[in-house]
Amino acid sequence: MNLPLGVVQSFGLRWTVTLCVSMGLLASSGFAQERDSLPGVSLGLVYENQPQPALAIQPFTGRFGGADLVDDVEVIVGRDLRNSDRFEVMDSIPAGLVGDVVDYTLWDRLGAVWLITGQVEGAGEGYILILELHDVVYGQSVERGRFRIPDEADSDFRMAVHRASDELVRWATGDPGMAASRIAFTMTDNQGNKDIYVIDSDGENLDRITNYRDLTLSPTWSPDGNKIAFTSYKSELPRIYELDLRTGKENMLPEVRGGGDYITPTYHPDGTTLAFAVTGNARSGIFTYNVERNCCLVFLSGGRWYDLSPTYSPDGQWMAFNTNRFGDAVPQVMLMPSRGGDAETLSPYEYGGRGYFTAPDWSPVGDMVAFHGSINRGTYHILVASVSNDGRRLNQLTWEGNNEDPSWAPDGRHLAFVGERRWGFGLFVVDVATGRLRPLLAGRRVGLPDWSPALSAER
Repeated sequence: MNLPLGVVQSFGLRWTVTLCVSMGLLASSGFAQERDSLPGVSLGLVYENQPQPALAIQPFTGRFGGADLVDDVEVIVGRDLRNSDRFEVMDSIPAGLVGDVVDYTLWDRLGAVWLITGQVEGAGEGYILILELHDVVYGQSVERGRFRIPDEADSDFRMAVHRASDELVRWATGDPGMAASRIAFTMTDNQGNKDIYVIDSDGENLDRITNYRDLTLSPTWSPDGNKIAFTSYKSELPRIYELDLRTGKENMLPEVRGGGDYITPTYHPDGTTLAFAVTGNARSGIFTYNVERNCCLVFLSGGRWYDLSPTYSPDGQWMAFNTNRFGDAVPQVMLMPSRGGDAETLSPYEYGGRGYFTAPDWSPVGDMVAFHGSINRGTYHILVASVSNDGRRLNQLTWEGNNEDPSWAPDGRHLAFVGERRWGFGLFVVDVATGRLRPLLAGRRVGLPDWSPALSAER
């Protein structure tokens, strides 16, 4: 079933309130039994009752040769603001409202809280996008900025507009947007090969970045967005490679003594170190390697069991990871200091109990860890646990189909994940504040997404 959200809307209403899922609806969905089988855990949205102010976009104008880009730029900005899930974007704008002077009284009557005006100007080899944010309630302009964007034929055109959209979100909310980012993931071809692809946050610009005619897994972005590390079987044994997206240069991490399979890499927030898992070795577990100095393998955690899929806290002091130390049938998510040490269970496991929880990803801006799981292995949902309360409150973000491998957006508010529905597979995005779900890439067998940081103009 779809997530039951009620939205209260009326003409002139300043706020659109997303209602919480009621316990009665949960019970009628048949999920109440699974909810009750998680002792001490409550289910719901991560952030509840988030207001969405009405935001209007006045049709953009152009001059000095910028008129030809106006429609495309406005469409990208409008989509970005909708995808931010922070506003109720007003679509139908009366033609009489277009002009050089903003009539705040009229916009106020139409129910707008925020108003965006924009102009595209020709500027040498590129263009300047001028955006202005107006507070309709107080009848004044609050922010104004000039953003250089290249010609539409330039590969950075859309990303440059996304960066401007993210500034609009920051102006209005104080928090960063996530439009200027990409998602890396694997996709399987007709011969069973897996390669890495990337796609923009709005589902545009699908690009293939590896072509090894083999299995390539677990892409992970460097903190500066310039590199992607991954596992590949192209040399027969699974090894970890680091690809520089600017130069195309590729390096393989050295082997741990005794061999083994190298999987699930992730970067430390400072970008100097990769953490990863080695399995099938006499010393299986989680290791780190300093890619900046090209040296220094360090063993962190492991033993007779498998520890894998490490993910760092934003300050780099802690690490969440997956383990089968309680049994192969009950993998769990645990926490430990990032330099190694005693680990504690974050997922809702009680000794001798059930539960299958895996694929953790730590929010880049907070204390939340997302993963997928369920009590009965087979069908999984996207779950979020708060580290500050030791996972005692677990929030469920998906409600139908099968859902796996969540990855946080740079805004710490959205998650990308792999979903399976009756119509097939796809890549999805969910907003953890409202529960809004949107498909990003439908009808493709994708896997293991990783959301990039905000991408700067330099990359």
